[in-house]
Amino acid sequence: MKSKLIAIIVNAVICAVILATCLVGFAGGEAVEVSGDAAQPYYSAESRPKGVSLMFNVYQNTANVYKILDILDEYEASATFFVGGCWADDNVDCLREIFARGHEIGSHGYFHKDHSKLTYRQNLDEIAPSIKLIEAVLGVKATLFAPPSGAFCEATLSACSALGLKTIMWSRDTIDWRDGDVKLIFDRATNNISAGEFVLMHPMDVTVAALPDILAYIKQQSLKLVTISQNLGE
Repeated sequence: MKSKLIAIIVNAVICAVILATCLVGFAGGEAVEVSGDAAQPYYSAESRPKGVSLMFNVYQNTANVYKILDILDEYEASATFFVGGCWADDNVDCLREIFARGHEIGSHGYFHKDHSKLTYRQNLDEIAPSIKLIEAVLGVKATLFAPPSGAFCEATLSACSALGLKTIMWSRDTIDWRDGDVKLIFDRATNNISAGEFVLMHPMDVTVAALPDILAYIKQQSLKLVTISQNLGE
C-alpha cells in the first residue's frame, strides 16, 4: 500500500511539471532566437566515429520497446531512443526502463508535428516540454532532438540551438514503419555499413524480428554498437 501511494505521488508530481511546462512554455523566460548561427543537423559521426548507432523513434508499440531492450541486452548493444513526449507521459515506467538499461534518451518532440512548418516560437513550444518531461522523470537533460519524419527548417535548428540540443538525422532509414519484409529491413540496415552511421528504426513487429540478425551482422563486421553521443565523441 505504501509503495502504491509513493508511486501515485511521484506520478502526480510529474503530471504537475508537465502541465506547468505546457502552460508557461520554455521555463526560464524567453529563449533568444539564433539567427544565422544555428548548428546544422548531424547525419552521421564523421570525425573518428566509434561505431554504429541505432536510433529508435518512439511514439507507439510500448510492448515492442521492451522486446527491443531485451534483444539489445542479449547483444550487449547500446542505442539511442528518441521519445515523443505524449508517449513518454503515458509510459513513464518504460521510459525509466530504457534509461536504467544504459541507453540514451533524446527528444522526438511532443505531438509528432511537422517542424518544417512551425515558426521559431512554435518549435520551442513543441520541443521544450518534451525536454522538461524527460528531465522530470529521469533527472537528466536530453541533449539530442530528432525531428519527426525528418522534417525541419532553420527555425527548428535555431530553437534547438537555444535549447542546447543537437539536431539528429540519419545516414540510413530502414523504413520499418511502412514495410513488413524482415529481409528488406535487414538489408537496409546493414548493406555496406560502416563506422559513424546512424540507423533509423521504430518499435515495429518487423523490427523486433529483424533486430537480432542486424546486431549479429554489425558485430561480425567488428563494429561497436554505441549511442549517438558516444559516436559523436561525447
